[in-house]
Amino acid sequence: MPLKLTLKPRERFVLNGAVLVNGERRANIVVENNASILREKDIMQPEEARTPAKRVYFPIMMMYIDADESETYHEEFVARMSEFMSAVTNREALTLCVDLSRDVLMGEYYRALTKCRKLFDFEDLRLKYVPSSIREDAASV
Repeated sequence: MPLKLTLKPRERFVLNGAVLVNGERRANIVVENNASILREKDIMQPEEARTPAKRVYFPIMMMYIDADESETYHEEFVARMSEFMSAVTNREALTLCVDLSRDVLMGEYYRALTKCRKLFDFEDLRLKYVPSSIREDAASV
């Protein structure tokens, strides 16, 4: 089934590792075969991976867009996911972690990214009630 993307003016996206930028007008693109595609809003820079959930997201994203280095990123994912799961006791979050880990093992990276973004919400809710000085210390770990 083809994927139809509607891009905003000057919106960036990654297609099979290549960064592309839309022109000055809104555009529609139809991708008719399997391809690794990430919109600008889903792309994370390394310096943005400052929280535990984002440190899980980043290597999954890299496995998705850089298949040649997926083994290295997979090791990073396993380490970050292990850290995250050892710090979490919420059953729903742990179930989500298991589900997205299964997706990673199956090579379903985009599906894993979608699930991992739900961990951002879980994390944001918990960090909202932590004093900012402690939150900043936790983010620098």
